[in-house]
Amino acid sequence: MNKYSKITLVAVIAIIIPFAYSILNIYAAEQLQFRWSEQSRFNYFELSNNGDVKFCNTLPYWTSFKKFEITTFYDLENKGTFTIQPLVINPLSGAVQNGVFHSEGLNEAQYLFMQLDYEFNGGEIRLDPNKMYIVVSIDTPIIGVIPYSTTMQYSGFDFNKIMNGENFNC
Repeated sequence: MNKYSKITLVAVIAIIIPFAYSILNIYAAEQLQFRWSEQSRFNYFELSNNGDVKFCNTLPYWTSFKKFEITTFYDLENKGTFTIQPLVINPLSGAVQNGVFHSEGLNEAQYLFMQLDYEFNGGEIRLDPNKMYIVVSIDTPIIGVIPYSTTMQYSGFDFNKIMNGENFNC
């Protein structure tokens, strides 16, 4: 193998490694499990007062994300966003990270969340819980600069079950 072939091979490997890591990270974001840090204690009102989320990396390599957002909607109106900043999670392990809730109408959002929490816990239905849905967005940029986001949508009830840790492997 001559000198130029070796240089070319090293250059190709140096280009492929960051893209391969980015692709693995995107896959990991899709497989990432999460729940409220205190199992079976999640409610939307707690979410609106900030709190900790526990993440579980079920894959045998490190995963990271730039931003994790939980956006709440009721009747197609954005009620607020819970944001968690960058995190790296070790292989086959969990991590807890603090998040912050931001809403333009915090009092209105908290009142709505209290009503829905009451309904999800078996109370009298005053608001239509079918109008509540959650969008979870995980930003994992490709090679650190090309924006990429994994987005999942849940009903309010399904998201409540996820955050209470019904299917959590850590």
